[in-house]
Amino acid sequence: MSRARPSAGLIVFYLLISGTARAQQSEPPLIEGAILDPASPMAPLPDLGVEWPDPIAPPEAERPAPPVAAQPAPGAARTTVRRQAAAAAKEAGEQRYTVRLAGTEALGEAHFRERFDAVSALVLQSGEPANVAQIDRRAREDAETLNLLLRAEGYYDGEVDTAVAAENGRIVVTLTVRPGPQYHFSAVTISGLDALPGPVRGSFAVKAGDAVDADAVTTAATALKTALGHAGYSYANVADPDITVDHDARTATLKLAVAPGEVQRLGRFVVEGRQLFSPDHLAIISRVRPGEPLDAARIDDLRRALIATGLVSTVQLTPTATADPGVSDLAVRLERAPRRTIAGELGYGTGEGARTEISWTHRNLIRPEGAVTFRGALGTQEQLIGASLRQGNFRQRDQVLNAQIVASHTQRDAYDARTFTLSANLERQTNIIWQKKWTWTFGGELIASDERDVLLSTGLPRRRTYFIAAAPTGLAYDGTDDLLNPSRGYRLSGRFSPEVSLRGKPFTYGRTQIDGSAYLPWGDRVVFAGRFRFGSILGTGRDDIAPSRRFYVGGGGSVRGYGYQDVGPRDGNNDPVGGRSLNEFSLETRIRFGDFGVVPFLDAGNLYTSALPRFTGLRYGAGLGARYYTSFGPIRVDLGTPINPQRGDPRLAVYVSLGQAF
Repeated sequence: MSRARPSAGLIVFYLLISGTARAQQSEPPLIEGAILDPASPMAPLPDLGVEWPDPIAPPEAERPAPPVAAQPAPGAARTTVRRQAAAAAKEAGEQRYTVRLAGTEALGEAHFRERFDAVSALVLQSGEPANVAQIDRRAREDAETLNLLLRAEGYYDGEVDTAVAAENGRIVVTLTVRPGPQYHFSAVTISGLDALPGPVRGSFAVKAGDAVDADAVTTAATALKTALGHAGYSYANVADPDITVDHDARTATLKLAVAPGEVQRLGRFVVEGRQLFSPDHLAIISRVRPGEPLDAARIDDLRRALIATGLVSTVQLTPTATADPGVSDLAVRLERAPRRTIAGELGYGTGEGARTEISWTHRNLIRPEGAVTFRGALGTQEQLIGASLRQGNFRQRDQVLNAQIVASHTQRDAYDARTFTLSANLERQTNIIWQKKWTWTFGGELIASDERDVLLSTGLPRRRTYFIAAAPTGLAYDGTDDLLNPSRGYRLSGRFSPEVSLRGKPFTYGRTQIDGSAYLPWGDRVVFAGRFRFGSILGTGRDDIAPSRRFYVGGGGSVRGYGYQDVGPRDGNNDPVGGRSLNEFSLETRIRFGDFGVVPFLDAGNLYTSALPRFTGLRYGAGLGARYYTSFGPIRVDLGTPINPQRGDPRLAVYVSLGQAF
């Protein structure tokens, strides 16, 4: 007698009904206070983390195995899921949710929440809608995550409760932490440090009685490794910390094994692979000398200095043992960076006009570190062609030799000059990687310049040729916290250039300029900044000095709101004539909002015919700037207007540059 076999659809239906019935027998209802309605939709099955399958049942061999419920470990989370009856109609759909973390007041609430947010399944996926089953699963995962975070801070008896509820039409997930007592170290044992210097032994800061804090142990182990490296123990081995927890006593013991080895002293530099720098030049760049301990900090400093040359893309510095157990050579392997660069520049300024420049640079044409640049510029007010040499780390670390030869034609309202310049100088530079407190420069210039200006007594144009020899020197102090965007501290610099000018007969004079600036923060977003500048030329009259060597005031780096070089005495054509002395003052309030900022400013200054500034007749400019802060410094756009303009001054001037105005 044959029997009718049940269809696949009936089997699936039977399994669903059976599963639902068993769930109702073993679990409380998910909806508190809800009345069962035969016509209501069925509750969703437990979330599998995948989209709901096609209603056709797969073959038996392809069906996934039923999930096995994990047994809770001691101290594990307890989860309660509650949903309001008002949310019953939406329980099968997906909604957004809010996460609350409670009970963390004793744990350093902000710090603990920040760590939790970085790894929380609920927080990381909170931007996407989810159904109740998915939210419940994520809540259980986060409860286990919280228990791990508690144990990392020494709370081994902590518990976490989770609750999911509907509030005002939105799902709220609350995770309540009960940390319990914090465990402490009953003993801390470090082997291998007895014969080492006190600073090395004291670098491991965790002691008996301290809380069992994984972060503190990791930080202390890192500090110990660093101290060993600074003391010259190049081959020291620090084992992983061994922590044993006693749950009955609520304490733990910490054991750390250290094998320091011998102090290593530098033998010599050994160049491996392609030789970009000789061992002698590496010895100039390095701050560790042969015979001195191999300080890990100085080795890292050498790595950064090699990258800063611009000639190296990657650096490998490896201490290598020698026949002497206390001496190690330093193996240096360098990968060369691209040596040639073609660069272009295009710009416009209200005072300088349009200008384009192109340059070609070979950064190691003259070894070592001899960068040669050829450049040419074409603009409405300036044209030039020239070549320059920059020899980095010349004879000693951070000392730079510069030399250049330039032929130029410059057209300004004040003068028209055709100039040939030959110059060289030696300087100690500062940069973004190593911002130095003290910098200096000294050198020499030879200048031949044919210049046209106006004879003030008649207003007629005249052209004169000058041959000038100068010996400019400078000294600067920088006590600020940032090279391009300072927020505290001050700067002070002075420049003096004795010059001999030959026009018919020789005469001498001296150019002096003093600059200072100061920065004062107010909270995290506001910086008050101010600057001054004084200049003086002693030894001869203004009309004897070549127009291109006089002082001028006005523009984006001077008194904003006025045109370039436009502040001060003018001739009968209302063009500036320059002066022998100047003073300038600026005040700014730098207000920052994230990556953007605004800067209201007030500038003042004037130019004088006398040898010393008189502080009278100041011209004032005011305006508002915008800043966009990048990783390499702020980009500034300033809009300025003159408060007491002279005839012919613009109503508005625009200045764009990299870095703050001062």
